[in-house]
Amino acid sequence: MNPIYFSYYASPVGTLLLSSHGQALNGVWIVGESHAPRVDATWVPDEHRFAKAKEQFDAYFAGELQTFDLEHAACMGTGFQQQVWKALAEIPYGSTISYAELARRIGNPAAVRAVGSANGRNPISIIVPCHRVIGANGSLTGYGGGLAAKKWLLEHEARHAFSTFTLQ
Repeated sequence: MNPIYFSYYASPVGTLLLSSHGQALNGVWIVGESHAPRVDATWVPDEHRFAKAKEQFDAYFAGELQTFDLEHAACMGTGFQQQVWKALAEIPYGSTISYAELARRIGNPAAVRAVGSANGRNPISIIVPCHRVIGANGSLTGYGGGLAAKKWLLEHEARHAFSTFTLQ
């Protein structure tokens, strides 16, 4: 079995745990999340492996990066979860959608609760932007890293969203 490599990153929303089974990033969790793994003696610390991810997190949290350019693989998940996580990755920076809209986008409008569950199991937080999914009434509901972190991320993205038009 391949070792699990890890590193920590101090972010404005809390310490992030980064993990990889090889070269691709396969985990980003806010330490303390309910579904975050526990680092144990079998995990191997490796700062170098995560240098590019940390540079991009620096730029993201500085408001200078909207799209991460990192090889990542959410390898642990059902086919349905993978489908939801792929759809999450398509939500533009600075935007939000409802769980119902996410269910509609994956072609399964009746699966709102299952979509919420899959969203909550997203193993690559922030990069695969599960924080951009909100309640149908606009409320901030459910986030593994806590609602304060979700609020911070959404407000941060709203402040730094790049304009998509130019004045002529």
